[in-house]
Amino acid sequence: MTLLVTGGAGFIGSNFVLDWLAQSEEPVVNLDALTYAGNLGNLAALRGDPRHVFVHGDIGDRPLLDRLLAEHRPRAILHFAAESHVDRSIHGPGAFIKTNVEGTFTLLEAARAHWTALDGDAKAAFRFHHVSTDEVYGSLVPGAPAFTETHPYEPNSPYSASKAASDHLVRAWHHTYGLPVLTTNCSNNYGPYHFPEKLIPLMIVNALAGKPLPIYGDGQQVRDWLYVGDHCSAIRAVLARGRVGETYNVGGWNEQANRDIVQRICALLDELRPSAAGPYARLITHVTDRPGHDRRYAIDARKIERELGWRPAETFETGIRKTVRWYLDHADWVATVQSGGYRDWLATNYSAR
Repeated sequence: MTLLVTGGAGFIGSNFVLDWLAQSEEPVVNLDALTYAGNLGNLAALRGDPRHVFVHGDIGDRPLLDRLLAEHRPRAILHFAAESHVDRSIHGPGAFIKTNVEGTFTLLEAARAHWTALDGDAKAAFRFHHVSTDEVYGSLVPGAPAFTETHPYEPNSPYSASKAASDHLVRAWHHTYGLPVLTTNCSNNYGPYHFPEKLIPLMIVNALAGKPLPIYGDGQQVRDWLYVGDHCSAIRAVLARGRVGETYNVGGWNEQANRDIVQRICALLDELRPSAAGPYARLITHVTDRPGHDRRYAIDARKIERELGWRPAETFETGIRKTVRWYLDHADWVATVQSGGYRDWLATNYSAR
C-alpha cells in the first residue's frame, strides 16, 4: 500500500505529505521537479524516514513515471504538481502550459497504463486524485452565489486556463477510458511553508523586513481562504470516500478582501512582534492592479460536507494567527527560500507598479 504524490515538495504537497505520514504508516513516493517553489527543506522532518521516498523528476518524463509505477505499484496518485502563481503566468505562460497541461496529460497516460494492467481488487481500488483550484470558475460579482461544482468554467488568466485544461483532461480520461479519478477544486490556501510570493507570506516577510506591503488596486478583491491543514484533511476524506468521477469543492467559508487580510496581518504582527518604527500598517502601499485580476472567488463547500462529512476546523482568525506565528518561528526557512532568483522575481513583478 503506497501513494504516489506529485509536487510533494511544494506548499500544499509538502503539507499533505507531512500530514499523511503523521497519521499513517502507508509510505509515500514523492515526485517533484524542485522548481523555484519546490523546497526539500519543507520535508526536513522526514529525513531518514523509510516511509518517505523522494524522487527528483518531472511529471512530463514518461519513462520515469512508468518505472516508478512499476516499482512501487501505488494504490493512488495524488496530483499536486503545478505551476500556480497568476503573476508568473502573465509574465511567462509557457511553463504553465508545459507543466499543467502537457504534464498532466503525460501523468494521466502513465496512470492509465498502470491501472489497465492491475488485476481484481487492486484495479478496483486504484484512484487518480487531481488537485485543482477555484480559479477555473472565473470571477464573481459581489452578492453572487458561491461557486458550486457545476459552475461553468470561465478562466481569466493563463494560470487558471491551464488548470481548467488539466481538469478537462482528467474528466475526459475518466469518461473515455474509465480511469477512476477524483477532482478537488480548492480556494486560496495559506499556512506553513507557503512560498513568499503569494499574498499572505509576502506581507508577513515584507513587514518584518520593513519593506512596502504592495496591495493591487483598491485591495477589494475577495477570496475564500482555506487553511492548508484543513485542505489536507479534505483530500484524505475525498481519497477515502469520494465517488469516482466526482468533483468536490473545498473551501474555508472565509471570504475576505485582500485589504482586510493585510490589515489583520499587520495587527497580529503589532501584537506578536512590535516594530520600534511604529505600526506595520504604515508600510501598506497600493500599486497598479494586475491585468485581468478576478474580483471575487467564493466556494460553496456543501457537497463535500453533505457526502463526506468534511468541514474546515479552522476559522480565518485561528488559521491566520497560526500562520503568522509559524513565520515568526521559522525565520531560517524564510531566509533559505529567499534566493537571488526570488528577489529578482519580486523586482520584475513590482518595480514598474
